[in-house]
Amino acid sequence: SGDGIIAITAGKNFGARAVGIEFNPKMAEFATQRAKKEGVADKVTFINGDIFVEDFSKATVVTMYLLPTLNLRLRPTLLDMPPGTRIVSHAFSMQEWEPDQTSTAGAGSAFMWIVPAKVAGEWDIKGLEGAAQGKLKLHQSFQQVGGTLTVAGVTQPLLGAHLRADKLSFRVLGSENVMQSMEATVSGGQFSGLHKAYGTSKSVEATRL
Repeated sequence: SGDGIIAITAGKNFGARAVGIEFNPKMAEFATQRAKKEGVADKVTFINGDIFVEDFSKATVVTMYLLPTLNLRLRPTLLDMPPGTRIVSHAFSMQEWEPDQTSTAGAGSAFMWIVPAKVAGEWDIKGLEGAAQGKLKLHQSFQQVGGTLTVAGVTQPLLGAHLRADKLSFRVLGSENVMQSMEATVSGGQFSGLHKAYGTSKSVEATRL
């Protein structure tokens, strides 16, 4: 958390509760005193600790100003956080994990990622067209997803597959060349949502095999 300015600004301007983790004990103390001067010590605290040891899994937003090597070392921990957690990095990216949003101000840049649900694998789906049972195969690279849907022995590629946090959506060309769509919420090894075809919507559920 360095000199604490990000955490302090979050508390002062937005009322956020923030915990800063700083490896340098003198800097952690400096940030603590700064929070007191800014009148946010009741919302913002700093600890002298190691980001690779401390547990910050309950955070809804993680802000970082780390060198690229440290970003990559921390990346597995960030990807294990609950889907929808926002990760914001000043200046440095995380290589092939492309940001969901990039902001620039002057010569500076900031990157934001939204932790995606882990959806890769095979899923059994109930509630499709004609009450048929389908098999969904998904491959995943961070928030990028794709795959196929097999119903009644016919396999079709997913079109426009999109994953944001725990929300998964895609389209597929069904029988009689009718475009169908699905929107679902993923929770661990289950997901539920709506399957739309022929102008109607049906509830669907799926279980990961």
